[in-house]
Amino acid sequence: PGKAVVATGDVHFLDPHEEILRTILKHGIGWREAFEGPCYFRTTEEMLQEFRFLPPEVARQIVIENPNRIAERIEKVQPVPNKLFAPKLEGAEEQVREMTWRRAKEIYGDPLPELVQKRIEKELNAIIGNGYAVVYYISHLLVKKSHELGYLVGSRGSVGSSFVAWCMGITEVNALPPHYVCPDCHYVEWFADGSVGSGYDLPDKPCPRCGREQLMKEGQDIPFETFMGFKGDKVPDIDLNFSGEVQAKVQQYSIELLGGPSQVFKAGTVGTIAEKTAYGMVRTWAEETGRRLREAEVDRLARGLTGVKRTTGQHPGGMVVVPVGVEVEEVTPVQYPADDKESGWRTTHFDYHSFENALLKLDILGHDDPTMLRMLQDLTAEHPVPEHLRKGLRFLPDGRLDVTSIPMNDEKVLALFRPGEGARVLGLKEGQVEYDLGSIAIPEMGTGFVRRMLCETMPRTFSDLVRISGLSHGTDVWTNNAQELIRKGICTLQTVIPTRDDIMLRLMYWGIEPAMAFKIMESVRKGKGLTPEMEETMRAAGVPDWYIWSCKQIKYMFPKAHAAAYVLSALRIAWFKVYMPTLFYAAYFTVRAAGALDADLLVKGEAAVRAYMEQIKQKGKDASPKEKEALVEYEVVLEALLRGIRFLPVDLWRSDAVRYTIEGEKTLRCPFISLPGLGEAAARAIVQAREEAPFQSVEDLRNRARLNKTVMELLQAHGCLKGLPEGNQLSFAL
Repeated sequence: PGKAVVATGDVHFLDPHEEILRTILKHGIGWREAFEGPCYFRTTEEMLQEFRFLPPEVARQIVIENPNRIAERIEKVQPVPNKLFAPKLEGAEEQVREMTWRRAKEIYGDPLPELVQKRIEKELNAIIGNGYAVVYYISHLLVKKSHELGYLVGSRGSVGSSFVAWCMGITEVNALPPHYVCPDCHYVEWFADGSVGSGYDLPDKPCPRCGREQLMKEGQDIPFETFMGFKGDKVPDIDLNFSGEVQAKVQQYSIELLGGPSQVFKAGTVGTIAEKTAYGMVRTWAEETGRRLREAEVDRLARGLTGVKRTTGQHPGGMVVVPVGVEVEEVTPVQYPADDKESGWRTTHFDYHSFENALLKLDILGHDDPTMLRMLQDLTAEHPVPEHLRKGLRFLPDGRLDVTSIPMNDEKVLALFRPGEGARVLGLKEGQVEYDLGSIAIPEMGTGFVRRMLCETMPRTFSDLVRISGLSHGTDVWTNNAQELIRKGICTLQTVIPTRDDIMLRLMYWGIEPAMAFKIMESVRKGKGLTPEMEETMRAAGVPDWYIWSCKQIKYMFPKAHAAAYVLSALRIAWFKVYMPTLFYAAYFTVRAAGALDADLLVKGEAAVRAYMEQIKQKGKDASPKEKEALVEYEVVLEALLRGIRFLPVDLWRSDAVRYTIEGEKTLRCPFISLPGLGEAAARAIVQAREEAPFQSVEDLRNRARLNKTVMELLQAHGCLKGLPEGNQLSFAL
């Protein structure tokens, strides 16, 4: 008594024609339900029709009047607060100011050049004025922690658009226009008219004022607006790539820094149905239910399923920070993954995008590049950089190469990315490697897609490679767009649109107001094209027709700062490929291909590797995902063999568990993990037992390393047990 009765619907989709999509979806996940009623969102008239068995006044009461009465009594509810709960760290604002001005004056002098002074003031006003100083300071502390552990950090996303972030050591990407600067006498020479793509492209030059042998070359010409919005009030999303070897330690440090496990949570994600999966679901449903569909209908149904929410998950590196004094439930529910309290981290139940303006998210991601650079740096202790290569490089106190001193304009390194020249730099003959390029195994530059792009564009400079990175990561930026413009001779690599930042800068160089240039950039990068007003503004400024057409094609654009950070790491690694190949291949196979290679094949040499690769290619689409992945790695193996690298078999006494170790000039020893079927745990167990005491027999090895019969047979087949007696033998001294 007294409770209002209301009419509701079992609603799963909006319109009746979408029922078929739910039917396919249920079929795809194996869900069969007894009730198959129409579950669309009914109009008021349709609801009244459903309840026509009641007297009209009663039907009207439960369909219209009672729901309205209840709705009027409910206060306005906002599930996620529309304000930022920024974490607090004592003295963050002062630290950000002090570090920024100190670093800027160390490099550019005091008083600062006007361009630097204005840029810092603009950024600090936005960062501190909107309460985001703590985001920068936390990021600085996390990067500092990684450096203390001995690992570089790569920046992702648009954080490299912030000059303050560079001053604080958060990113290596300097966002100012290209320039020379002397850190001794503070001489500066700017190239702020768009004529130079990157400071790294400038020729080496001594200081004309104090005579210093080499001026610093900096500046990638990236507007701050692409990071924090035109008004500087967008929450800064600082994404950082840490080595996988220290990622967990840095994440743990962030917990200690920010108030403990009750204040830091893993960011939740919502997985959706991918386009390829959607097509598979439609075709399977049609086949199993005996329906014959035209291709256009398959396309329509697949489009309807693409993007439907499917699963919840956990972001690999996203850490959501709740300030002390705020309960996380004020913003989002949290849970243990699969309700397993032993899983450690609690995860936000809402997708982190839904509350990104309310809570700070730190992206502490794991990445192979910092790991590989650390290994290469460490290898230079035992295998020093040759004397003739040392000019201009810096070395750490223990003699290791400081990889951050590797130049970005080395002609031989840049030649790797041009067909013909790339192969010659590696000492290879024409036709020995695919595309005659040297870019395979270089991060971001070794995939088939990018190598074909390199063949069409012939990059020559750092900024050209940044453009390649932007073009390859965007959607409809290269394909159906820049590629056509280059092929038709309308544009070159240097004039197409590669990254979102280039749109804003180019439009400003054409005379368009910064606010409108920013607005156009944002619309294009999100795939929304151009409004009539935007197009009219561009035409009035003399923007070419091809440029307007290109903007309309784009669905997603990569940030220039992210591309620049990737290319920085890529060229450092590429330097080793050119000048210290044994170190390069040892690090590459260890970090990126440890479990994908077969030692038996490696030691047999070029003919065996080619035969295996051909065998996989012959399978075509029938090749397993593991075989397709292996094909890429064996392409690198083949290149190494052609360059004179030899592989030694797995050795019970000499092999490492997971690392390819250097044994003489151009010679690598295979690790235990390179025996197919021998996992990392068994590999490490063998090495640990060996370090404790030499193996007396096969039985001793099996017992102390706790190896099963399969692993022992693998070691036997590879010749690792040769010379080792079968059982323990007692010896008596008389």
